[in-house]
Amino acid sequence: MGPSAPRTGQRAEVGSLIFKAVRDGRPYPDHGLSTRDWAMIPPRQVRMDTLTTTKKELALDALLADDSTFYGDLFPHAVQWHGELYLEDGLHRALRAALQQRNVIHVRVLDLDALTPVQAPAHPATASIPAQPPVPNPRRL
Repeated sequence: MGPSAPRTGQRAEVGSLIFKAVRDGRPYPDHGLSTRDWAMIPPRQVRMDTLTTTKKELALDALLADDSTFYGDLFPHAVQWHGELYLEDGLHRALRAALQQRNVIHVRVLDLDALTPVQAPAHPATASIPAQPPVPNPRRL
């Protein structure tokens, strides 16, 4: 019995390189960034085994094309959401790097965790706060 294609959320091996997981779709909300917005995010090095892909299929012609990055961004785009890194754009660039035996790539990372407001804990009603003794007047002491 031969190897089967990874199911959604499973590890995907490419030679000795492993993506963290393969998904079909984005689990995070739409961020609305344009190509120009992405260009404002400086690229940083990311280990490929920390990336979860958001596409489970790849066009072989895009992988093999000499000018695959000629019209687009040179760096893949990833989104950090709930502590996970999702490779949104540039799967063919990542796979090309893997075929060159590289396990780290430069990626533009949008950190949605940093942009999403943290839910503050509910504040107790004023009536439930115990009464405090009055502060003594320092002039009378």
